Amino acid sequence: MLQGFELFPKRYGVYPYIWMIYLAMPLYYLWNERGLQQYIGITAFIVFVLTYRQLYMNAGTYLFSYWLCMQMGCVLILSLIIDPNMFFLGFFTANFIGWYSEKRTFRFFLLIFAVIQTVPMVITIALDQLRTEQLLFFIPFYLIMLISPYGIKTMLDRQQLEAKLDEAHQHIKELIKREERMRIARDLHDTMGHTLSLITLKSELVTKLIAKNPERAIQEAREIERTSRAALREVRQLVSDMRAISIVEALADAKETLKSANIELRLIGEQGSYADVPDLTQNMASLCILESVTNIVKHSKATIGIIQIERIPDGIRIMVQDNGIGISSDKHHGNGLKGMSERLDLIDGSFQISSGSKGTRVVVFFPLIASEPQGGISL
Repeated sequence: MLQGFELFPKRYGVYPYIWMIYLAMPLYYLWNERGLQQYIGITAFIVFVLTYRQLYMNAGTYLFSYWLCMQMGCVLILSLIIDPNMFFLGFFTANFIGWYSEKRTFRFFLLIFAVIQTVPMVITIALDQLRTEQLLFFIPFYLIMLISPYGIKTMLDRQQLEAKLDEAHQHIKELIKREERMRIARDLHDTMGHTLSLITLKSELVTKLIAKNPERAIQEAREIERTSRAALREVRQLVSDMRAISIVEALADAKETLKSANIELRLIGEQGSYADVPDLTQNMASLCILESVTNIVKHSKATIGIIQIERIPDGIRIMVQDNGIGISSDKHHGNGLKGMSERLDLIDGSFQISSGSKGTRVVVFFPLIASEPQGGISL
């Protein structure tokens, strides 16, 4: 045997070899023939066996249909010249017809196959070579032969669907991993961004107070220590299980951050309860508040910050505004604003930012399903 030669592709296992057992039946009829009919029969049978191998080797290629047509021709010749019982070789062809995934091609070859299998029966009946009991014996197998491609096609389509589903599941797993990495990066930025900004501001304040007010400087230094320890705890909690921040906690942190930057915070209205708001929504809202406040401290040069949270019939609206210098038109949005936008997309929220000479306004909306419509609550 030549090196690298395969009788059948390995992916089919022993299945092609099992079917070869049924080739013993045609050999019996060929052995009993004589003369020219035997030579024609042997030639057609050899070609049939060759097409059987080639159909496995060329599955999914344009040559598949070519070899299938040759096989149907061999079955027709053997049925007409050798014996009507060669008709049963059509079960081989019926199996391969079921391999067509495209419906139109499948139906076309099934129709040709039905005609080719019908012709020998009609001719033998016309020549009075097929008795009634033989015809009754052939008919059930003829019907099974025409129905079996549908079963094979269904089975193969299901296998292909399962393979695609497995591939899709693997792709989804990769997307989940990628999204998880992005989520951790966003939340690390949002969790640590405002804390590090607070530490920076307090460090600058300590530097200025060392000579003027040592006692106040010591107090602020201790506050830096407490803040850094809290930040360390937050990072550890974030790595193990992302910590959810409530809206009330976010407002308290925002107040402390703005106070350290000598920015006045105005909470419009009275503080309300958000116990009915899902933890996920509260966490998203809190991170958006903290990110907006951090941007005020870093970039706005503002003296006043305004936070307003209100209930509307279909959700929660958050407005964070300052009276700073605004955002220049040529300045790109940083990772924080990009993270806010990506996070809001996950819960079908919306994000708007406007800026001018009188400051910057960030408006965030979160959809919320409530049992009863509630009036506006402003903070």
